Amino acid sequence: MRYPVGVDQRDDDRDPLIEALKRDVDVTLLERNLKLTPQQRIDQLVEMQRFAAELAEAGRKSRERR
Repeated sequence: MRYPVGVDQRDDDRDPLIEALKRDVDVTLLERNLKLTPQQRIDQLVEMQRFAAELAEAGRKSRERR
């Protein structure tokens, strides 16, 4: 899905870098996250941090075994 562009903006006013980056934005992920409540977003962040800590610990243990 393409990133929606304002209708009042002329083509010659657009920054080529911004336009190139917009092509790679998955708006569906943004929309899905915006539907979450603030508490759900915090819970999601806490879970992601917990998972990252588990990965870091697993990597540390793996390096110790070598």
